[in-house]
Amino acid sequence: MSQSLENLPPIEEVYDPTSIAYQENPIPQCLALASRGPLVWYEPWQAWIMTRMPDIMDCWKNEPLSSDFYDWEFAPIRPPADQWSNFERAMIGHSLLADHDHHRLVRRVTAPAFSRNVVDEIQRRIEPDIKKLLDDIGTPEQFDYIDKVAQHIPFISITRMIGIPEKYWPLFKTVVLTFTEAWNPTISDQRRAKAREDSNQAIDIILEVIAERRQSEQQNDFLSILLKVEAENEGFEEWDIVTLVLALIGAGADTTLLAQQWTVYALLKNPDQIPAALESPEAFSNAFSEVMRWSTNSKMGFARYAPEDMELLGQQLSKGQMVLMMPHLKDHDPAYYDNPSQMDVKREFNPDVLFGYGPRYCIGAALAKRQIYLTMTELFKRFPKLSLAGEPERNQADHNSVSFTQLMVNTNL
Repeated sequence: MSQSLENLPPIEEVYDPTSIAYQENPIPQCLALASRGPLVWYEPWQAWIMTRMPDIMDCWKNEPLSSDFYDWEFAPIRPPADQWSNFERAMIGHSLLADHDHHRLVRRVTAPAFSRNVVDEIQRRIEPDIKKLLDDIGTPEQFDYIDKVAQHIPFISITRMIGIPEKYWPLFKTVVLTFTEAWNPTISDQRRAKAREDSNQAIDIILEVIAERRQSEQQNDFLSILLKVEAENEGFEEWDIVTLVLALIGAGADTTLLAQQWTVYALLKNPDQIPAALESPEAFSNAFSEVMRWSTNSKMGFARYAPEDMELLGQQLSKGQMVLMMPHLKDHDPAYYDNPSQMDVKREFNPDVLFGYGPRYCIGAALAKRQIYLTMTELFKRFPKLSLAGEPERNQADHNSVSFTQLMVNTNL
């Protein structure tokens, strides 16, 4: 260890994402963490933190670490196959995470489900629902964007995109938004058990919808495309469909809610950027990456686990130890970005790693960005003089991200 690092206080004293200081301004703490080296032990989480983008990108690309939650040293015991519920069948038996070869097969054969034409069709499907949300707001002087719009978008997008009939919506809505907690390593066992129970109910609905869809005509939705892929590709099965749908739920629930509120906040803090950001879906795709960079809203990272005792970036890891990859630590580093405090929706990202990199690049990235683009264009069309009604209060209960309890806006009509 260098003399300069030896003289520094313990990392726990300068980096605490649960603190009010981090909520208000995470940048100093992120830069302090990144300065400690490529792989930093963080005692409160019993985890190593990977801080540097070249190492993170190499990890995404070459996958030396496990993505399987059950490989974590503190994970519950992996249940035997004869005791699997539907959750285990999806997340162990047909996991997109654990089996690298099968993951690549799934990504290859399902590429048509994420084509530009499909994304355009999904926009057509969700557009009436988004317009109705804004119609229902009317013309008040002020409203809470999270309550009136943002919290409804994930469910609308997921159900319309997949093709879940409206008769299933009441039950599906109660169980789908907790799905991402089912493999979260930072929450209590009791909370995780409830998320697994909810996930099993959601899977029951998905299986029922699949059975119904097999008996009906082809439709222009994600589920119909996957059924066609299943019929044409050996090795791609019904449980792969279930797992893909769950992956889209996981990518589109909490993350979409967060992205909605931060996009509105960032654009209203930088109103000169709005025209360029909303110029086209392609322009917004880049603008969204800049919004999320500028906001620096992450607390955690991408969890991986040491599959065996190993050396990584000069550190000795024990089997099962967690490694958290934190690409957001670079977001306000002047060595990585010019003028990082300035939001510039035309900033170039090469490569753009917001949604991952390599074989683990988020399969729903284009769909996520399109629904946010659609919401923003409708919002600013209705309320072209929209402004913040003061600084929003941070949500202290959010363990994963810096988020808001409310996002009050003035319409200025």
